[in-house]
Amino acid sequence: MTTPPFTKVLIANRGEIAVRVIRTCRDLGIATVAIHSDVDADALHVRMADEAVSLGGTTAAESYLDVAKIVGAIEQSGAEAVHPGYGFLSENAEFVSAVQRAGCVFVGPPAPAMELMGSKLSARAAAAAAGVPTIPGSEHPVVDGDEVRAFATIHGYPLAVKASYGGGGRGMRVVHGADEADAAVDSARREATAYFGEPEVYVERYLERPRHVEVQVLADELGNVVAIGTRDCSVQRRHQKLLEEAPASSVSPETADAMGQASIALAKAVDYRGAGTLEFLAQDDEFFFLEMNTRLQVEHPVSEAVSVIGSGEPLDLVAEQLRMAAGLPISFEQADLTIRGHAIELRINAEDPRGGTFLPTPGPITALATPPRVRFDTGYERGDVVSEHYDGLVGKLVVWGADRAAAVAGARRALRELGVGGIRTT
Repeated sequence: MTTPPFTKVLIANRGEIAVRVIRTCRDLGIATVAIHSDVDADALHVRMADEAVSLGGTTAAESYLDVAKIVGAIEQSGAEAVHPGYGFLSENAEFVSAVQRAGCVFVGPPAPAMELMGSKLSARAAAAAAGVPTIPGSEHPVVDGDEVRAFATIHGYPLAVKASYGGGGRGMRVVHGADEADAAVDSARREATAYFGEPEVYVERYLERPRHVEVQVLADELGNVVAIGTRDCSVQRRHQKLLEEAPASSVSPETADAMGQASIALAKAVDYRGAGTLEFLAQDDEFFFLEMNTRLQVEHPVSEAVSVIGSGEPLDLVAEQLRMAAGLPISFEQADLTIRGHAIELRINAEDPRGGTFLPTPGPITALATPPRVRFDTGYERGDVVSEHYDGLVGKLVVWGADRAAAVAGARRALRELGVGGIRTT
């Protein structure tokens, strides 16, 4: 890419994803604008950006979730585009519209596609219309235990009551019998309201031993859609991912190919634009659409690690996002993509795993030693502080090997050599 798609990009995020976007922008010759709360005034993403705008405040609600403040930062900085990262406002259609009203380009899908795929109910309906397999579930929201019990007379137990909006296991309750239905609906609705501002929940069949497999897709303004292989994200704690692998060795090549084709078909059916991830549950050579994440995933580096374009060019998903947001085509075609070797990503969180409690461990990082020959995406350097006010992700350790066994061995070595002092981590 000889001409940068934009001259200045504001990153509406913090931590490692903000640092990761800044690095790609540097490679492309794009100036960057960081935003920050008072707590993050001297954070790594602020130090690395070409300029920074303070939002004030301490909590996320007072800063990174305040749309008016971020729009003010756009106007103050003169940024041409906004990259939302993941989390915070990255899947908020109202934020997309606010960015566009400010005369700025949102690096992500258009608001209608985000709204359609942001609700699990409408996303399931869209998937079914596109011929993509879906888990049997209710077509409308449920409001009480009677509706769950009625669904169970057809599909049996266990069932899952799930929030229509959001993710990460929030607003989800598993129902093993009729006597649990009322409490599950009430609890799921309360948590969905608290985390996502939407009480809507639905019910679906619950698979007890599935693999959680994702397909990364890119879709440009010209109607081109490519699928970037698979990821297995089954290693989770309380529905929060801890370890991801690419490609997903838990499914056959034939099933993986079918998932890719289904993902492309769904992206085209909903007129999707930008980077997105289709999530599936796979069990016994069957796969079912779960949801679509209309943003860059935390685990995107593991897909980059195994993807080669043409004669050997590495894949940069952020660079492709910026290209597509500027109306340019994806830089490669499906036939140009090769999946090479195996990669594992391990999330290093500021949590104490002793006794299985995983309690948060905010505080200063007194030492940070990164092992050689691995990728470590982090938002911190030695002397920085992990704040109690935000997510405790310290970094993502990404290890590549010629095959899965080599990747596992490399991951074990890298974990032994990674040193994080001052706080306990996973």
